[in-house]
Amino acid sequence: MDLNRIITELKSESDKIGRAIAALLEDAKVAVGGTVRRAGAPQRRRGGITAAGRRRLSQAMKRRWAERRMGKTTGKASAPKRRGGLTAAGRKKLSEAMKKRWAEKKKNAS
Repeated sequence: MDLNRIITELKSESDKIGRAIAALLEDAKVAVGGTVRRAGAPQRRRGGITAAGRRRLSQAMKRRWAERRMGKTTGKASAPKRRGGLTAAGRKKLSEAMKKRWAEKKKNAS
């Protein structure tokens, strides 16, 4: 047997198989990965953010921080500032109560 003739026949068979596969894929409109894809159907984006969306967010945040630096609010009602802590009189009253409690505890312990 002639080796060159065998190689030539195998190459021609390979070409025939390749053409048959291409024709089947074209007729069925099946992608190489095995998923069915309709011709002309738009591909859906999967998550993430577009460049335009990122630009809009960037501009909105820059506006927000600029307004905050200027002391303006962003339109939302800001929560009233909490005024907490003890007054001087309250602190003195608490101190006296604690001293009284400690004195009683010391007296009961001995």
